Amino acid sequence: MSKILNNLIIQLTKLPGIGWKSAQRICFFILKTKKSEIDELIHAIQLAKSKLSFCPICFNYTENYMCEICSDNKRNHTQLCIVEDASDIITIERSAIFKGLYHVLGGVLSPIDNIGPEKLRIKELIERINKNKIQEIIIATNPTREGEATAYYLLKLLKQYNIKITRIAKGLPIGSDLDLADEMTISEAFEGRQEL
Repeated sequence: MSKILNNLIIQLTKLPGIGWKSAQRICFFILKTKKSEIDELIHAIQLAKSKLSFCPICFNYTENYMCEICSDNKRNHTQLCIVEDASDIITIERSAIFKGLYHVLGGVLSPIDNIGPEKLRIKELIERINKNKIQEIIIATNPTREGEATAYYLLKLLKQYNIKITRIAKGLPIGSDLDLADEMTISEAFEGRQEL
């Protein structure tokens, strides 16, 4: 096999959820696609890497100083949905069920991976709660062992604030990620959330 071809496949396997066979299919798709279309893809990736940064309030990706959600006065600024990653916001927004604000933790607690509370954006979350008139916190971590442990940790930490704390319902399969769920499942999980 060509070294260039092999290297492209290896680089593609570094993408999440892409194994060798998928990388091989993507590789040959790229090679069969018009150069102009591949140039557009390359440009889109480079633009995203150079122009997107974190919103200083919620840590969602934005091309402006503050993201569109945090700067939207029509949203419910008393509800705060806590998610693991910015990709979870896209999934929840597609469901069109939630009209509040978000807070991206940047991961979950994972002792095996040496990720404790200090490596997540929990300090920033507490600062937001202290500065704003939050009435409900919705914990929307993934229903994995680490996501559940993080939800439990947050529940214990946030109980002192006299705020309604809910967890999205278990309409999501255990071991799954939010960004893999369809809009209806996300919608039902939000509607069925329970106070913790």
